[in-house]
Amino acid sequence: MSSRIARLVHSYQSFIELPWEQGLAGAQKVIFAVYDKTEELRIRAHVEEFEIATKAAQHQWRLIDITDAFPQWLVNHDYCEGYFESPDDLQDCLPEFTESIVALINAELLEADDNTVVALQGVAAVYGFSHVSEIIAKIANNVKGRLLVLFPGEYENNNYRLLDARPGWNYQAIPITANQNL
Repeated sequence: MSSRIARLVHSYQSFIELPWEQGLAGAQKVIFAVYDKTEELRIRAHVEEFEIATKAAQHQWRLIDITDAFPQWLVNHDYCEGYFESPDDLQDCLPEFTESIVALINAELLEADDNTVVALQGVAAVYGFSHVSEIIAKIANNVKGRLLVLFPGEYENNNYRLLDARPGWNYQAIPITANQNL
């Protein structure tokens, strides 16, 4: 495990071990583990380290991987073949794709209790088809315990940028980075 990932896991562990405040709004229960986009494969290889840290803090763990959500959604779409012929037509139904991801995540959140960390992996894979900010906004109020978003991008001044590829958005989630001291 690289030292940056080890530091990120340590920062997460230091945070997740703190007593959980009750009565928080949904957005206040969201945690973004922010790492450089070049670390994505290493994070995936060591995602169990986040699980170990969570369980060591006496919390439950659930992992949702949305990496393949778009191709799975597209292959089941009635007009799948047509979209390959005219990809521009796909733009009109992308809100439908976003809603399918929201439904998938909400189903997992429904199964989790107030002592569970639900981890969301694969958010980079929705880039160009949906916006992480929109997805999080639609699910945040359904988080009972905590939602950990494994986020390949940047965090600066309360601003998140996925893959460093689009203007960031301001969000009230708790940022966890490899360079912080809790």
